[in-house]
Amino acid sequence: QVQLVESGGGLVQAGGSLRLSCAASGRTFTINAMRWYRQAPGKEREFVAQVSWIGSGTYSADALKGRFTIAGDNAKNTIYLQMNSLKPEDTAIYYCNAILQGGRSDYWGQGTQVTVSS
Repeated sequence: QVQLVESGGGLVQAGGSLRLSCAASGRTFTINAMRWYRQAPGKEREFVAQVSWIGSGTYSADALKGRFTIAGDNAKNTIYLQMNSLKPEDTAIYYCNAILQGGRSDYWGQGTQVTVSS
């Protein structure tokens, strides 16, 4: 079992920044990669970014490159999402997701709310 806990959300004005964190615990040695997703009201959950513990590679959604940056600390089993130049359309619940060895990907955190005011 893997447990994921997000933190760092909040209310920010447009143009501001936030940094989200997601800490993994439990059988963390089984994690191959960790991802951020977000879900805005009335919309489907969408992929934001991924960091791989194998090779430490990162990947972000094209639409968010330049504003959002993902980073990971393998030793702390924690990933971060630095969000800059925030826009009202970035308002969403941001979720952390773990990809385990063998491809299982149904471990999610409880989410952290990000609200960007105009």
